[in-house]
Order: sequence, then structure tokens, then C-alpha cells
Amino acid sequence: MKDAATVWLPYPWEGIPGLPDDFTYGHWDGTGPLPGDPGEVRFLTGPTAPGADHALRSVLPRMGRLEVFQLLSSGYDYVLPMLDDMPPGTKLVTARGVHREATAELAVTLLLALCRGIDQFIARQAEGRWRPEPRTTLVGKRVLVVGYGAVGAAVAARLRAFRCAPVLVARSERTTPTGHVHGAAQLSSLLPTVDAVVLCAPLTEWTRGMFDADTLALLKDGALLVNIARGELVDTDAVVREVRSGRIRVALDVTDPEPLPAGHPLWDLPGALITPHVAAFTDAFPTMSVAFLREQLHRYARGEELDNVVLTTTAGSPGGERAA
Repeated sequence: MKDAATVWLPYPWEGIPGLPDDFTYGHWDGTGPLPGDPGEVRFLTGPTAPGADHALRSVLPRMGRLEVFQLLSSGYDYVLPMLDDMPPGTKLVTARGVHREATAELAVTLLLALCRGIDQFIARQAEGRWRPEPRTTLVGKRVLVVGYGAVGAAVAARLRAFRCAPVLVARSERTTPTGHVHGAAQLSSLLPTVDAVVLCAPLTEWTRGMFDADTLALLKDGALLVNIARGELVDTDAVVREVRSGRIRVALDVTDPEPLPAGHPLWDLPGALITPHVAAFTDAFPTMSVAFLREQLHRYARGEELDNVVLTTTAGSPGGERAA
């Protein structure tokens, strides 16, 4: 059992039933005053408030006893520059799976919107124009799902309900109970054969910029691209050129740069549908994240391995050498 460890949560801990009694809790959402001495914190849950990254950069160097840095996101690339500020042995943990259903829901929503021309009909509604026209359907389409983790699997399951043929790609080729997963080496040969692409992959050295001008050129005319992963997976300038030409259409919940600045061509580009990185955040998020945190804290109290540990910090390496 952990003895009286200090735990900081982004929610008022008094309103969370069933938390372990072993800990001293503090509520810090990244915006207000610190609830205590950061040097005593051993389990920190990263705040989700906008701009909290800046607050973390000032607080983490003062957390010399930190053992667990628990994120409430699936991705963790945005905290990698902070690894040097964490003491050796700190476990970096994600909330992989918590966002799965909501993110998959938006991915399919965006794909359907592109298929049925909802973005174009909304523009005509604003102009008061009644202009019926046939649109495409998901039925029978081949949809490439890039990244077959928790979100990718949930996207593929929903696509099958629309009688699509999901084509799955991950870093390594494998066979799963739901179908064959192609390896990344096969991506270039698959792209010309699909009608749409949904990006669900994490941001890594392999995925950064993977959809550049050459890769996008492999898509057939009229193809659709949905990105609910990270903006850095695609070359934004190349996307703008392809969409402007009318060859492809895109729906982006994430962009590079992000936030998308005012005046950026994507805002007004016909064939581009933009949502402001909202896939994971629904009215279900607080309930699901609290349930996940409660289970993690009980594991921590019992000294058990936590779910979703992605790395453990080590000493003596600039940039934060990591041991998975």
C-alpha cells in the first residue's frame, strides 16, 4: 500500500466517490493557485484546461518526488519536452481507451458529412439556395483506417455498420479476430485502392508528416481524408493544394498549426471541413475519466501495475531518455 501519498486531481476530489482513503488529495486544474507543496506530489493527473501546458512547465520541475504523471489524453507527444523536468523513475501514463467511443463517433460523423455534402449544403443554407443534388454513400466504399489501436478499432466497427469495407493499417502487420491488419510498408500500395482515409495513428517518428505531397498524390480523384489523430501527420500545405485543386476533400479535427490561425486558407477552402480538436470532449468525458482515474488510483494504492504506462523516465539523458 502507498502510505499517505499526495495526489493532485483536475476535479474536486470530494465529489468523486470511492477514491482510496490512503492518499492526501489536492484539486488543481492548471488555472488556479496550487493546492499545496508540489514537492510532496507523487501522483499528478495532468489538467485538461486550455493552456495548462504552460502551467505544467512551471510546476513539474518542483515535483521532485513524482512517481506517476497520469494524462487524461490518449496521446502524449505534447508532454515529451517536459520529461527532463520529471525525476528519474516517473511513469508517464495515458488514458488510452477513455476517448475511444467519442473520437470514433466524430470520425464517422465527419466522414458521413463529407460523403453527403453536409458542409456544402450548410454553405448554401446560409445563402438561401435550394439546390438538390445526389451525393455519394458509404455503402460499399473501401475506407482505409490508419492506426489500429483503440480508436482505430472503434472506427472500423462503426464503418462496418454502414456496410463499408474497412482496410486496416498499423505499424506492424498482423491478424486480429476482426480481420487482417496491413503493415505500414503496404500503405503506398493501398492508397490508390481506397475511397477514403481516416487517420487514427499516434504522432511518432514514423507517422510525422506521413501524408505529405507524394502520399496524398496516391489517392484517387474524389477521395476523402479525415484526420482525428494529430495535425502533424499531414503536410498542411500539400493538403491545401490538393483540396484547392478539387481532387480530394478533407475533414480535420486536428491541424498543423493548432490552433488554426485566423486567415489560414483552410478556414475558407471549399472542400475542407474544420472542427477545433473536439473529438474526445463530450458530456460523457467527465464521467468516463473519473471512473478511469478511480481505478488507476486503486491500482496505485495496491502497488499494482497501472494501465497504459507508456514510458518511465531515466536519468542522465538530455531530452529525456525513456525506458518503456
